[in-house]
Amino acid sequence: MIHRPKLPSTVYLLALTIFSLVTAEFMIAGMMPALAQAFSVSLAQVGNLIAFYALGMALGGPPVTVLLLSRGFSNKRALTGLLGVYVAAGVLAATAQSYEVLVLARVIMGVSSAVCIGLCMTVCAELVEVSERGRAVAVVLAGLMLSPVAGVPMTAWVEQHHGWRASSWAVVVLALLCTALAAVRLPHSQPGSESGLAQQWATLHNRSLWGAYITSGLIIGATFAAFSYCTPILIEEVGIAPGHVAPLLALYGVANLVGNMIVGRLADRYTLPTLGWGLALMVLALGGFALAGDQLWLNLGCFILLGLTGVALNPAMVARVMRAAEPGALVNTLHTSVITAGLAFGSWAGGVAIDGGYGLRAPLWVGALMACLGLLSLVRPFVGYRQAKLCS
Repeated sequence: MIHRPKLPSTVYLLALTIFSLVTAEFMIAGMMPALAQAFSVSLAQVGNLIAFYALGMALGGPPVTVLLLSRGFSNKRALTGLLGVYVAAGVLAATAQSYEVLVLARVIMGVSSAVCIGLCMTVCAELVEVSERGRAVAVVLAGLMLSPVAGVPMTAWVEQHHGWRASSWAVVVLALLCTALAAVRLPHSQPGSESGLAQQWATLHNRSLWGAYITSGLIIGATFAAFSYCTPILIEEVGIAPGHVAPLLALYGVANLVGNMIVGRLADRYTLPTLGWGLALMVLALGGFALAGDQLWLNLGCFILLGLTGVALNPAMVARVMRAAEPGALVNTLHTSVITAGLAFGSWAGGVAIDGGYGLRAPLWVGALMACLGLLSLVRPFVGYRQAKLCS
């Protein structure tokens, strides 16, 4: 039996940090009616609060990272500083008296969140040996997986019993706790141990890295092209009672967690095969879901299979990026931005397919097509991988 070293406790702190960031991003979904009433806006405008957060992540993360690197901030100092900005923006959101102020707060939270997630990945890579990066990243990303299962329901419960401001304050307190622990527990970097802006900028001139980015964007895009519309599909196409949807979504979240841990165990040694098999299963799940008709168990089986793949492939996606280039803050933050852009594109493309009159299951075909493209994006690197294996 192979003995694997114990992960540092700070890896779990980084997981808690990402849990707080992602919970704040999606908590809006659980309190839409309350926010619409509080600010006298439509549900669509409340939904845009998630989009503004994602827009801040996609567009604001890389420029802020470049600014921090140009100023010579260490990873620890940058992470704790941006978490402080995040907490301040969270306070602004919790005390907002107008919709416009809430939008501003959400954009600032999105920008700082993108940089913080990228820095969490970078710090995680620094804390463990290269051979253990995939496993450590899987633990850190478990915070992301736990958010829809535990974080969002928790904030929804607080909102129902104490109001939306209390829910917002709960997230602020959790982020403040993570900031304090990061400042105290994360190790200081040795002088010269972290690559500067010029070196990290140079790593972006790397075809393998951009190939990894493209695959990641397609995986997440395919997942959210389908998942964004799963509730109406389950109710109107599959015939699931509305009251049974929440338990199914929780089961999907559990499948995400299980898949994340399995992929985390395989990501270091079998990065490309794990991504390839994961994408093949995604094509099977999405295509099967689209063709399942009124076969209840086939519909539900394909839905859970998507949960076991999709977002759960994150550890392998990150491991591939870290193998393609030194995992500096810019590389990881740009990866986060690409993933967010893929999420936004997939959701948009699924909506366009429905609006085009192709039916509620059309987003499933959009997701299957994007997963196929993701599989094709692995052909060239996989040929190189096989040749390297044969040569060795």
